[in-house]
Formats: sequence, C-alpha cells, structure tokens
Amino acid sequence: MEETKMEEPKVEDVQTAEVCEKTSLCNFDTKKKIILGVILVVVIAGAAAFSYYKKNQPAVVSPKEIKAKIENLVAGGKVTVGDVVLDGDLYKVTITAGGKDQPVYVTKDGTRLIQEVISFDEIQKQKDAAKQDKPAPQEVTKSDKPTVELFVMSYCPYGTQMEKGILPVVAALGSKMDYNLRFVDYAMHGDKEIAENLRQYCIEKNQPTKLATYLGCFLKKGEGTSDACLAATGIPSASVKSCMAQVDAKFAVTKDAADKTTWSNGQFPKFNVEKDLNAKYAVQGSPTLVINGVVAEAGRDSASILKAICGAFTVAPKECEAKLSSVAPAPGFGEGAAPAASASAPAANASCGN
Repeated sequence: MEETKMEEPKVEDVQTAEVCEKTSLCNFDTKKKIILGVILVVVIAGAAAFSYYKKNQPAVVSPKEIKAKIENLVAGGKVTVGDVVLDGDLYKVTITAGGKDQPVYVTKDGTRLIQEVISFDEIQKQKDAAKQDKPAPQEVTKSDKPTVELFVMSYCPYGTQMEKGILPVVAALGSKMDYNLRFVDYAMHGDKEIAENLRQYCIEKNQPTKLATYLGCFLKKGEGTSDACLAATGIPSASVKSCMAQVDAKFAVTKDAADKTTWSNGQFPKFNVEKDLNAKYAVQGSPTLVINGVVAEAGRDSASILKAICGAFTVAPKECEAKLSSVAPAPGFGEGAAPAASASAPAANASCGN
C-alpha cells in the first residue's frame, strides 16, 4: 500500500495561522471582517491625511530670523527692534519708535507682517463699553413754540437729504415753530463746503425768511449754482459776500483750514462758527436734529419730521395735520426719492461724521 505523502504547509499559511492564533481574527464571521476592513481603511486614510497635513504645514522660522527681517525692514529709521516671542499662532515683536513701544505681529513662517491684532474678547468688550457710554435718549420737553435746530454740513449727502425733508415742514408750520439751520463744527467736503456753510449762515443771519427759497434752489443742483440761486431768491450777492468775509475773519475759518495742526481729529478743518452749540448738544455729525434742546430721533421724510416736531408742542396746532410725503428724499443734490433698502443702499440713519 502506497503511503500518502503529506504536503508541507506554505510559509504564508503558517504566518496566517500564527496571526489567527494570537489575535483570534480568523474566528470573526464575514460581517465582522467587513467592519474591521472599514475601520482599517479609515485608520490608513487618516494617517495619510495627517501625513499630508504635516508635510504641507508652513515652515516655522526662528525668532532670530524674524528679528533680522524686521531690522532690515526698518533700517535707516530711528526704530529699535526688541524681543520676539510666540503669542498664540504668531510672533509678537516689540518695536520702539519715538520713545514709545509698539507691538507688531509676524506669522510663524515669517511671510506676513500684521501691525495690529485684536481678540474677539477685546472686540466684545469695546462693543459693551460703547453701549454703556451711549446716553439713553432724552424725552423732548413740550412747549408752546418748539425750537428746532438742524445741524448739517452743506455738502454732506445725508445732511442735504434731511434738509430736503424738512423744507416742506418749515413751509407747513411757518412761525408756529422757531426754526434754525445750524452747521457742524468741522467740514468734511473741502473748501466748497466751507464757503457754502458761510453763505447759508449769512443768509439766515441777515435774511432768514429767504433761506428756505434759496435752499430749495441750491439743493436741486448743488455746486456752481449759489450765485444763480441768490439772484433767483432776490438776495444781493455783494452783501452776502461781505458777511461771509466778516464771519470768516471772526472765527478764523479759512486760517484754520490752512493749518492742518488745528483740524478735527487731524482729519478735517474746523468750522467753529457755531462751536458752542455743537458742544452744548454734543453734535457728532450731519444731520443732527435738535428739538427743544434735545437731540431727537426722526426719519428723513417730511411726514416723520413733522410728527417729531409736532410731538414737542404743548398743544399741537392744526398745521400738524398737514399731509406730507412719507417717502425720504434721495441723499445728495437733486430730486427724487431715496432708494429702497438693500445691501447696496445707504442706511436710513447714515450720516457724515468722523
């Protein structure tokens, strides 16, 4: 009888058996093997992703290299570069100029310079402080004849918008209120604004009953129309120019405009003709509506302005029943209505201010 020859097990089979014995993996049913396979795929993919992330991370340069970069950047100036330390994900570099320390920040790879970094916590603190510092709206005191003051810059598009809105109210209420056009104590729109502020101030000072007619003309086209509007209104141009020169000299308007060291916040020339009133009401920009000595909230359409003013009467006169437009005029010069609210349209309470 011929003896059956046993086949020697392959090396691979021996190794597989050893793994089975040590891990019991071979006892898993098919479902468990599939789950295990998925887990292994996920682990391998994660390892590959981590490897790619590490490989593509920007190189981190040393503080010494960062300092050398900054020193090279400010070479020739009277600036000292101090310590370079890690601050979160950035290098913080202290530089000294004019005896003052100023921190700047550099990305770890040394490719980007950031002059100022502010944390979200700090932003929130500033927002909270702003809310606390903002005074609560005051209630407008009632009177038999309200005093109404509108502070503007003559070329501010939102100031002219409010002026166009208030003119029909001035016409409706007439002498029932004491109305005055005022001017913010700095000018944001150049020499033309300074000149026009002076012109309108002098018209109101010397011929107040003609100011509304002049503005009705000027607000249609703006720059270049002042002489024509004076003539159409019947206001002698020579007398207005004489007044403008006197007021200019008295309040050093042109002189301050030529000296930038006197400018408001170092940005805009002063217009101190009504500085005391600006300080009294804490006027910040154009337009600002003041009723009976209190800064008032009102829309820029005629109906809203009429309602705000009529709310300040002890007993509202019949003129308060006037039916005026509830559509806000367009900002700037010209006629028409303000655009419908949208992402591109200016906010209803937009203003000119620094």
